[in-house]
Amino acid sequence: MRSEFKKLSIIIPAYNEAKTIHLILDKVKAVSLKNGIDKELIIVNDFSSDDTKIVVENYIHANKNLDIRLFNQDKNYGKGAALHKGIELSTGEYLIIQDADLEYAPEEYNDLLKPILEGQADVVYGSRFIGGKPHRILFYWHSIGNIFLTRLSNMFTNLNLTDMETCYKMIRTDFAQSLSLKENRFGFEPEVTAKLSRIPNIRIYEVGISYYGRTYEEGKKIGWRDGFRAIYCICKYNIWSRR
Repeated sequence: MRSEFKKLSIIIPAYNEAKTIHLILDKVKAVSLKNGIDKELIIVNDFSSDDTKIVVENYIHANKNLDIRLFNQDKNYGKGAALHKGIELSTGEYLIIQDADLEYAPEEYNDLLKPILEGQADVVYGSRFIGGKPHRILFYWHSIGNIFLTRLSNMFTNLNLTDMETCYKMIRTDFAQSLSLKENRFGFEPEVTAKLSRIPNIRIYEVGISYYGRTYEEGKKIGWRDGFRAIYCICKYNIWSRR
């Protein structure tokens, strides 16, 4: 275990999540991390057109004992760009990505922490396709698409991940900050995976997690165009643009 691991940075990109963001913040707040590790919440508001900014500001005011910061983008750049900013602002020894919706369960942070605290891992992916935890049954073609993209990515990276597209990626902050990340939308996942895989002697693990997916009516944003962009990014960052 890295003995200096004292704080986990939790990056929350948010776009038009005014109705639910307080719920995910409550869940993150309630989590007690192993070994007394502190939490740093970094919310990046991607120029939301609803009241996300006001809701978060009110939440910060009502929870002054919580280490939480809000950064407001000056226009809608995309989820990937919000994550770039969150990574830049992180001061914890490790960071994790947390979507502002309710699809992932923050109480499972400790599951991802386990191989890190045991001194085995530098990066831990939370896989929706392994383990026996709850999974909401939704879109068949989405699951097929995720499996296809993961296998295509694995062919180039020589990793044996089961869920490259997962939101839950817990990464050593210095590793994440060393990457020259460029994708502003949902191409972030294949890009960061390709670039992490090329760090010498990096140790990547997976653990099974729950998944409480949303329908499009409930606010899901990713679509088929993002799937084609992911294919392009897998090829680009593993073949044509490896820096």
